[in-house]
Amino acid sequence: MIEIRNLKKYYGGRLALDVPKLTLDACERCALIGPNGSGKTTLLRILAGTLKPDAGTITFDGVKKSEIGYLPQKPYAFDLSVLKNVMLPLHNEPDARDRALLALERVGLTHMKKARGSRLSGGEAQRMALARLIVKPHKILLLDEPTAAADISANDRIERALLDYAEECGCMLLFSSHAPSQALRLGTRVVALDDGKIGETGPAADVLNAPRSESTKAFLAHWKI
Repeated sequence: MIEIRNLKKYYGGRLALDVPKLTLDACERCALIGPNGSGKTTLLRILAGTLKPDAGTITFDGVKKSEIGYLPQKPYAFDLSVLKNVMLPLHNEPDARDRALLALERVGLTHMKKARGSRLSGGEAQRMALARLIVKPHKILLLDEPTAAADISANDRIERALLDYAEECGCMLLFSSHAPSQALRLGTRVVALDDGKIGETGPAADVLNAPRSESTKAFLAHWKI
């Protein structure tokens, strides 16, 4: 479980994030939605520990720092083979190669296992970094636009890999997305952010199909066909 209280983050004089209270349960799959600048990335970075808040408390109940995995929008690719990039978190465990190959298969990159990680396209690097993340169990996965650089086929592979991983590990998924359809496919819950504040939160189907707040209605209106 994650419990957030009175969380604030300023950029210069602008209040970029203001979350008085938010509780996320274990095994929940929660989508953060909202326009650019709404606070999604800031919240994920604070939870991941790569950005310090200016006020507030965050409690990870029963979760060690090593059990939290984080995938930024632009993940790092080491100048090693794709396979060795994915094996890095396993620290030369006896079955490291087999586990890395399975992770690559799940994201559809087995055929690129010998390629240099530093020479991949943006979408390929994102999938490699995801494989590096799911190669070992975590209790919480924090994912910032995990399919932002993916084409339709890769998007489907990534979503399937995340759902399978969450079921197998019993972990929490907290991910940002601009696509309500993805939030509905992956999420059991939605937190809609607007200008650094929570506009509303609730079951994914309820928020996405019948939003209550004006800010959420305005955001979702841009996605209607």
